[in-house]
Amino acid sequence: MYKNIAVTLDGSELAETAVEHAATIARGCQDPQITLLRVIEPVRIPYGESVPGLSVPQLAQLEKDEKAKADKYLNKIAARLTVAGIKTSVKIMAGPAAETIIDFVNQNNVDLVIMATHGRSGFNRWVWGSVADRILHGVCVPVLMVRVKGCGNLYKK
Repeated sequence: MYKNIAVTLDGSELAETAVEHAATIARGCQDPQITLLRVIEPVRIPYGESVPGLSVPQLAQLEKDEKAKADKYLNKIAARLTVAGIKTSVKIMAGPAAETIIDFVNQNNVDLVIMATHGRSGFNRWVWGSVADRILHGVCVPVLMVRVKGCGNLYKK
């Protein structure tokens, strides 16, 4: 059913919970491809063009180091999926997370997006926003949002 599955990852254990769901779905599809996506948001400089103690070349090095770390992380997960017989690729992009993922999905024939979500609501969602919500409303393909075990405990009496 699904040929091109995108899994969004931010390097956290929470985000990685989506990988097993993607693998399970891929096993039920004919010749699927999973693309592991990681977006590195640019370092934001709030005032002026420098941060006390950090030069522009040092900021560029921070971004380069983050990309290398992301590459190592994604390739480690990709290797696990490949050993399990699932065709996998990795993609590292720079930019605002939600918009960059939406652009990738819309431009690369992705037919399913799988991602973990913190499940924030109310004030926290208003303050922090929701990358997951923006992606859900920004793409025209199914989006599977994975909630971590125990996330519903916030609402239990």
